[in-house]
Amino acid sequence: MTPLEQLQNWIDESDNIVFFGGAGVSTESGIPDFRSVDGLYHQSYDYPPETILSHTFFMEKPEEFYRFYRAKMLCPDAKPNPAHQKLAELERASKLKAVVTQNIDSLHQKAGSQTVYELHGSTARNYCMKCHRFYDEAFIAQSEGIPRCTVCGGMVKPDVVLYEEGLDQETVEAAVLAINRADMLIVGGTSLTVYPAAGLLRYYPGGKLVLINRDATPYDRQADLVIHDPIGQVLGAIQVHP
Repeated sequence: MTPLEQLQNWIDESDNIVFFGGAGVSTESGIPDFRSVDGLYHQSYDYPPETILSHTFFMEKPEEFYRFYRAKMLCPDAKPNPAHQKLAELERASKLKAVVTQNIDSLHQKAGSQTVYELHGSTARNYCMKCHRFYDEAFIAQSEGIPRCTVCGGMVKPDVVLYEEGLDQETVEAAVLAINRADMLIVGGTSLTVYPAAGLLRYYPGGKLVLINRDATPYDRQADLVIHDPIGQVLGAIQVHP
């Protein structure tokens, strides 16, 4: 039996699947991966991306932060790929119960997924730091310099988790609960080196842990099935049987 056939069989016999994904899920939609060879971290800027995307830098140099953020973090034209679409299809078939993602691009929701736990927030949500008024991604993209609230003039901040900031506790707890209850956990497009997000895998009780990633990960030896191929290619080949 091939790895793909094994994956298909497990999906067919499972009805409480959880998917945990990272940047590799979105690279096939044209969104750059931070840590791959051609990712953002290997390009040159006045400051390292890790510095720019920190809470301290945002507060001290917001205009410089937004110059980078608009150019590199907003991808309004990106479309869901076969991985996003298949996961949404599995949810509609009542087989997939939740998507837990490290991505901030909202492509899972654009594909139709309903239950999505965004560990690192989303570029689609932005809030005034003074009055908490909501602004969408287009507002940030079309603004110049430091985006300001149209009501109170406060600085608008993306609802994304910057370096030095903690994850939203409610989101983490919901993701942990979903993973703990799963009868199958599919992990895809992530190097599993970013914590605390990668640590959520330990809450899976085990049985059908599938890792789908282009490169090897620290969890490969613990997985029940490992497939080193692009996530969109693998999930795109899966048939959904309600």
